[in-house]
Amino acid sequence: MAMNCIKSLRNDVMMKVVVGVERRRMFAVKAKKGSKGGGAADAPKASTLSKEVQSTTVVGANILKDGADPKILLDSEYPDWLWHLLDKHPALSELRRKKIETLPYEDLKRFVKLDNRARIKQNNSDKAKN
Repeated sequence: MAMNCIKSLRNDVMMKVVVGVERRRMFAVKAKKGSKGGGAADAPKASTLSKEVQSTTVVGANILKDGADPKILLDSEYPDWLWHLLDKHPALSELRRKKIETLPYEDLKRFVKLDNRARIKQNNSDKAKN
């Protein structure tokens, strides 16, 4: 078994010598001395798209290989829920201060979710201490 391994290693070495294959570790190119970075070469390039194209399309939003960037639509053409995505939601501590009976359905649902998450975290930390 050991002889087979030695023979195969010897054959590999001989093939590398005959073929001229060498494996060398390559390092990154070193920066020039006196260069602190942030020079003109590192500055972002100016966009080559016209102002008209930039104002009518969402540049860079295409995720498909053969697709095109989506066009910007009128506000009335987007769904209503889209405009409420960035609204601030109350934190758990704020929801705990209010009466549960008076909370609207969305806040009650959020309270249950956040309370369950907090309880799970507390149980996990208690188990980790023991």
